[in-house]
Amino acid sequence: MCSAISLGQEAPATETSELSSKLSSELSSELTSDFQHGVLHTSARSVPPLRVKLGNENIRAIYESCSRAPVAVVANATSVIGEGAEGPSTHLIDTLLALGINVKKVFAPEHGFRGDLHNGANFEDGIDAQTRLPILSLHGTHKKPSPESLEDVRMILFDIQDVGARFYTYLSSMFLVMEAAAENGKVVVVLDRPNPHGHQMAGPMLNPKWKSFVGMLPVPVLHGMTLGEMAQMINGEGWLKGGIKCDLIVIPCEGYAHSDQWYPSIAPSPNLPNAEAIALYPSLCPLEPTLASIGRGTPLPFQCMGMPATNFGDFSFTPVVTPGAAPHPKHQDVRCTGRDLRSLGDQWTESPSGFDWRLVWECRQIWKPAVDQEFISSPSFLAKLTGDESMAQALNEEEWPVELTAKWMDGLIDFHAQREAYLLYPLLRK
Repeated sequence: MCSAISLGQEAPATETSELSSKLSSELSSELTSDFQHGVLHTSARSVPPLRVKLGNENIRAIYESCSRAPVAVVANATSVIGEGAEGPSTHLIDTLLALGINVKKVFAPEHGFRGDLHNGANFEDGIDAQTRLPILSLHGTHKKPSPESLEDVRMILFDIQDVGARFYTYLSSMFLVMEAAAENGKVVVVLDRPNPHGHQMAGPMLNPKWKSFVGMLPVPVLHGMTLGEMAQMINGEGWLKGGIKCDLIVIPCEGYAHSDQWYPSIAPSPNLPNAEAIALYPSLCPLEPTLASIGRGTPLPFQCMGMPATNFGDFSFTPVVTPGAAPHPKHQDVRCTGRDLRSLGDQWTESPSGFDWRLVWECRQIWKPAVDQEFISSPSFLAKLTGDESMAQALNEEEWPVELTAKWMDGLIDFHAQREAYLLYPLLRK
């Protein structure tokens, strides 16, 4: 519907008719479908009339929740009060300390507390040079807070900007924090934030066989929920180990609707520097365990795609070492040809539907006759990212399998019905 690249075929009419009937009977008029790409999305995008206020701006609610309790904070470079506001902004940690809240430590997710570590980088515990607070890594020896690390705290504040994709690991970190809190009698306070992909659900559900840190929950690739909503669903659906419940408080955003065009002004990780990269990220991430580059080590990470030794397109780039973002980029110092996807990313930041895994399939079609080498470098990691083996199978097809996206739609419809009880914000701005 919204892709600038037209590949494959439309879903068969009978299949489309059956799914359309199911959609009309089970979904409200606020949602509609993009069968061609496997997306359920709001019927329109909207622009917030006023600046959306994040949960971390409700200082009174935070203070009343924490009172004088000793707290730990899950935070990173995005944990700033005043997102998108004019004038100076303040890091949450600085604000909490100024309020006299008893902050004992900080838990840092992937990319570190200051958000300057590349994807997948493990890091150890340390001391923050500015606040002198202990920084405990959630992407090293432990991905889940240990009982010992929680002994001296009562509350855990979670304030991280997510991008709404199942394989973006902040969701897994929140899940494990909630599980650790439930096991050790602690309270989790989620300071909620908009989801840049809150307007759409897309892709396959996770097959439990491929559960991993890049996919821990039985949700689609794009779930369309904020982390606050997802925390409520984790509790409500009994997804924590043994069905235990976490003592949970969600401090919601103000003035947000799922249909809103909202993108963070602070990069949630080094390789998602802008709205276009965030919009394209869910569609390009399956190229990670392949021989195609998605621009890591260039000024356009997740805004282009290409390969060496092929005549793939009229755009060229050369990945180079980029400290903090790409220390060892794929095809380092090798010229790649491909496509500049910035215009597509810009289009998707405003479109109701913006997701297309046929971009991955197209790379495979170009690679196959050009180079005598396997396109998929890690089949198991591809299955973990995509949620099952169907993507690897699709890449071997001569035509994009239209039945694949049709299969996704059933799962998306059922997931929406399951998630409705946990939504905190309207789907469509009235």
